[in-house]
Amino acid sequence: MTLSARSLLPVNLTLGVLLVVLLAVAAGVAHWSGLSPNPSVNRPREIVVAGVRAAAQLAAVSVIITWAVTNVAGLAAFLVVMFGVAVRTAGRRLTSNRTWWLTAAPVAAGVVPTVAALLLTGLVPAKGLVLIPISGILIGGALTVTVLAGRRALDELELRRGEVEAAMALGLLDRDARMEIARPAASDALLPGLDQTRTVGLVTLPGAFVGMLLGGASPLMAGAVQLFVLIALMAVQAIAVAVTVELIARHRLFRPGAHAT
Repeated sequence: MTLSARSLLPVNLTLGVLLVVLLAVAAGVAHWSGLSPNPSVNRPREIVVAGVRAAAQLAAVSVIITWAVTNVAGLAAFLVVMFGVAVRTAGRRLTSNRTWWLTAAPVAAGVVPTVAALLLTGLVPAKGLVLIPISGILIGGALTVTVLAGRRALDELELRRGEVEAAMALGLLDRDARMEIARPAASDALLPGLDQTRTVGLVTLPGAFVGMLLGGASPLMAGAVQLFVLIALMAVQAIAVAVTVELIARHRLFRPGAHAT
């Protein structure tokens, strides 16, 4: 006997009030703890805006997805929008110059081959109800590590510019000298995904697993799907980090004011 989604989390006034309280707590803690990295960044405001945006976007998606899952054109448009938003979000987190659009490369490099392989092998049907959530998980994972890897690599290169110049003085090419600094820092972006995979079932029960159980699937099938999602996500994220580091090492993706040493 399976639980119903309604019994898990009823949608009522109590839920709405609790969400507002939790959002206020998050913003309040960020304010009183001074979690904004610099005066130009208002982290509490970003938290509030993110929460409000999430509510509005999920409400809109709830309506749009009904059309997208039953229409091929709608499915394609939905996936393109998901990809475009991910690229724009990652790009804005890394730089404000014209190179932001290059974040399309790390996001696409892992996601597109993985989704294509699923479709070609027949493991996933070309149906919106299945393709949209799987693609969303993979795109979201690629987005996260692209931002984390890119920021860490760019920060480290700015901080250790002297070491890059010293390595070049010893004969290393510009790309190789930058790579020696950027790659170790960027590799930390893989840690959240690794920890999630290592502790699955012990610390957390991820959404795909719980969702399938609530939908009536057997624990074995739910576990198999969740295992696939976690492993596919690690592959996508590893590719995204590798491509991000390569773009930064080759000085294709950089911040305003940065220059090749």
